[in-house]
Amino acid sequence: MPGMADPNFNSTVTLICEHNSEGALGIIINRPIEMKLGGLFEQLNLAPSNQLVVHNPVLSGGPVAQERGFVLHSPIGKFESSVTVSADVQLTVSRDVIGAIAAGKGPDKVLVALGYAGWESGQLEAEMLANTWLSVPASPDVIFDVPYADRWNIAAQTIGINISQISADAGHA
Repeated sequence: MPGMADPNFNSTVTLICEHNSEGALGIIINRPIEMKLGGLFEQLNLAPSNQLVVHNPVLSGGPVAQERGFVLHSPIGKFESSVTVSADVQLTVSRDVIGAIAAGKGPDKVLVALGYAGWESGQLEAEMLANTWLSVPASPDVIFDVPYADRWNIAAQTIGINISQISADAGHA
C-alpha cells in the first residue's frame, strides 16, 4: 500500500511463494539492481550460450539473505530444490537452474533475485490487518512480462484499483 513506511518494501510487488504456520517467504519482483545475469554467470564460472540473457537484470528479492539467489520461473523439468508456487510459477534455489539458463536449456520465463522477504508466524497476517499490504492474485504476466517500473500499478489494476488514488493514510470507522 502507498503508506508502507519501510523503505525495503515501499512501492514493491512481492510474490508470496510460501505461507504456512511457520511464516511466509516472498520475492520482490519489481526492484532491478545494477547486476545483470551475465555478472552472475561470471561469478559462477558459467559460459552463457545465449548472449541475449546476459543483459537481463537481477532483482533485489528482499532484505533477507541478499547473498542467496532465488529463481522464479515457468515450470520446466526438475531442479534440485524447487517449490511449486502456482501452476504457472516455480521457485528454485539450487544452482542447477542457473546452469540450465546459461546453457540455453532453462525455463522460458525467468526472474532471478538476490535475497527474499520473510515474515515470522502471524506477522504477515498482522500487517494485512493493519492495511499495510494490498493483496492481489498472482499473475504470470505481471511476474514475468510487465516492465518492472509498471508492476506496482498493473498489479493493483488486476483488481480494479488505481494505486495513485489510494491515500497513504488509513482510517477506521
